[in-house]
Amino acid sequence: MIKYDCKWSLLWLLFAFGCNSDLNEITYSDLSAQTYQYTDADAAIGITYANLRNLFSHTTWYALQETSSDELVMPANPSGWDDAGMYKRVHLHTWNAENPQMMNMWQTLYAGVINTNRIIDQLEQDVIPPTGGASKESLIAEMRTVRAFYYWLICDNFGSAPLSITTQTDLPSMTDRAEIYQYIVKEINEALPALNENNDQHTYARFNKWAAKALLANIYLNAAVYAGQAEWDACLQQCDDIINSGRYQLETHYKDVFKTLNQDSPEIIFAVPFDENQGTGFFIELFSWHGALKDKVNMQGTPWGSGSLQGVPQFIDTYDPADQRLADTWLMGPQFKADGVTPIVGAYDKNGQQLNFVNRLPDGLFTSETEGYRMNKFEVKTGALGDLSNDFPFFRYAQVLMMKAECLLRTGRAAEAATLVTQVRVRDFTDANKAAVTAAQLTANSRYQYGYVEHYQVTDPGDQTAVVFGGMLDELGYEFAWEAHRRRDNIRFGVFTKKSWLSHKPNGEFRSIFPIPQQALNANPNLQQHTGY
Repeated sequence: MIKYDCKWSLLWLLFAFGCNSDLNEITYSDLSAQTYQYTDADAAIGITYANLRNLFSHTTWYALQETSSDELVMPANPSGWDDAGMYKRVHLHTWNAENPQMMNMWQTLYAGVINTNRIIDQLEQDVIPPTGGASKESLIAEMRTVRAFYYWLICDNFGSAPLSITTQTDLPSMTDRAEIYQYIVKEINEALPALNENNDQHTYARFNKWAAKALLANIYLNAAVYAGQAEWDACLQQCDDIINSGRYQLETHYKDVFKTLNQDSPEIIFAVPFDENQGTGFFIELFSWHGALKDKVNMQGTPWGSGSLQGVPQFIDTYDPADQRLADTWLMGPQFKADGVTPIVGAYDKNGQQLNFVNRLPDGLFTSETEGYRMNKFEVKTGALGDLSNDFPFFRYAQVLMMKAECLLRTGRAAEAATLVTQVRVRDFTDANKAAVTAAQLTANSRYQYGYVEHYQVTDPGDQTAVVFGGMLDELGYEFAWEAHRRRDNIRFGVFTKKSWLSHKPNGEFRSIFPIPQQALNANPNLQQHTGY
């Protein structure tokens, strides 16, 4: 075994703590990275996927995508949840380079880059031999796609950032966001011909050709944000390729996409796999549910305090009451124990009273223990541990249909767009007439009543300019709430830095990207902080 110094980590700006100052490696055994004999390529590349599980806590990528948007919020309450204001700052758009969420996200994304760079290098040098019928070419193509995936999240969240595709340890410099975008597109397009086209157990939760195309479609969908040039037709082409492959389809029931045993879902194109014992890291109910809700499904784990992560009432109010996604997505109303009869009671400001979650918040800063709808999208199975075994559907077929619909809408084909959105909605309405959406509805202003809230009332409406294609933004919200889409959608539709909601008011265009973490800046003088931070 080799004990490495902190040189690698500091150069890559990932770990600014716990390092030995001696820059010489110390050998504790004869087994080293140079002498280890790899026998299973699938096992070797597994680290690049397993690393994704580190993105899903309340203090990193996942929560940042949701609580910086107009969909979810994490207010303090009588059980706590202030944590030095770290969640509050995200809602208010007053975060800075020292918010721990920034460093946590940065570390995970660049750990993914480091691992894929290393694996690609080892594959090219035949250190890792192809196994399981895969070719060297296909494995390298897969790892290039995984690396592009990490760089997409870096580009999306941090804008300009270090870009390196080697295992060299020189201090990296900043690369312009548009250049990172061009690199990602080139990488995926070059990798596509060699990627596996199968959709089976072996390719599940890995980048096959169709998952790569879903990634590329997402990148093209946001091209105007990343590089200043819209690529609607390019996005359309990727969506059509996936649709025409015939390998995926919508689930009959919306909830089945998010159940505990969702690994066989025909809708999931690319998932991050979780397991309560062997692959932990998905515990969304712990920071959304009230602790007393453990009795709702006889959980073995206990949610934290009275929970915090919950819906913004202005967002909830946009739903059609007939839309089954409302109840399928949000935990609301009186709560009962697993027997369905015994009331679950509060322990803080509602001590001894039945928990009854209501769609009312006085603001986004401090609430009662029963205010705000909670997470009901991902199944919490009977007897669940703290960590869940639900796989997270990062890309799914409904998203492909909705991306295509948005591109059609933006290129003047609103009627075709409405047909696709209706196709997605049908499973969520018992009345087919209610499910149908029109071109006029998609092109209309959003139903969201934007404005700054105090004491449960909008006291300052703020910018009331109509949202272009606001109906489409609404539809994306209903379908993908709790799936970490909303920040990206808010930015693309011009809402993120313009509108007010709950306790949030616009706080600068520069907020559309997050700051380079201060620890990273301290470790590398070649980096520059983004303007405004």
